[in-house]
Amino acid sequence: MSKTPTFSLQESQNWVDYALLDSGDGLKLERFGPYTFVRPEVQAMWSRSLPEKEWAQAHAVFQPTGEESGGHWKFHKKVAERWEMKYKLASSLLSPGAISPRQTPEGKGERLRFWAMTTPGRHLGVFPEVATHWDWTIEHILKREESRDRRKKSKDGSAVRVLNLFGYTGLATLAAAAVGAQVTHVDASKKAVTWARDNQTLSGLTEKPVRWIVDDALKFVQREARRGNKYEGILLDPPKFGRGPKGEVWEVYKSLPDLLDACRQVLSENPLFVVATVYAVKASAIHIGQALQEMMSKFEGIVENGELVTREQSAGRLLSQAVYARWSFGE
Repeated sequence: MSKTPTFSLQESQNWVDYALLDSGDGLKLERFGPYTFVRPEVQAMWSRSLPEKEWAQAHAVFQPTGEESGGHWKFHKKVAERWEMKYKLASSLLSPGAISPRQTPEGKGERLRFWAMTTPGRHLGVFPEVATHWDWTIEHILKREESRDRRKKSKDGSAVRVLNLFGYTGLATLAAAAVGAQVTHVDASKKAVTWARDNQTLSGLTEKPVRWIVDDALKFVQREARRGNKYEGILLDPPKFGRGPKGEVWEVYKSLPDLLDACRQVLSENPLFVVATVYAVKASAIHIGQALQEMMSKFEGIVENGELVTREQSAGRLLSQAVYARWSFGE
């Protein structure tokens, strides 16, 4: 039986090309690579710390409309159609030969490389706060591989199998693949999957075993269960609302319980981790943690829940971006 979930705040520490510069008055000022942007942030209920002239130098401001995620960008300076960004995978987690040979100029570890761009939905191709999960999953994948080598328990020498649902532009997929996992990446958007494959090429990971799938997440997992396919790790990053490629409706409160039940059926007998991240909902991290604890009740392990946060450079305040829960194997 899983233990009572513990609560924690998770903050990404290894960003190279992203920073939350300031926030306040319902807005946030961020740097994505060489560009700065202003986006709405209703949770920024305090006053801005940086002077107005700093905000006025932003390359673009997202101006929302009434509909969900609707709006448009107002550009004050020229921004490339797309530009390269990097994330430094924690060097303490990497083992020699586990990843592709491309190293940073300083020789301090592998960096994910990916394309960023402005989109009509206010996003730019990356959710920076979720990077803490990338390092966490890498750590657990490497521990499993080290355990297999040490105890020689692996019967077929197969890699850790990871299922990434709502995979978006593929950064969690590529982080896991970089350390040897076999990843199945699922997203309902063909455009997002194409973007993810471009990121795979940019990161120098084209030889890594990634299966790219354009499909409705729930339907795909249900088919995987019927096929008897199993996974040691599952990543879920669902939206509040969404539609599958054939118009399937996703509503997180109604749909997530069914998806968790389906995911339980495709877990291997020796699971390693399950991570669920939920954005833009009123649900508490406690609720997500308890749902995950129920899903994993027959396995010995640890459930952790909490919030993904980003710290400002200006005043050091924490901005909560999402709630999460994650289960990991534990003896």
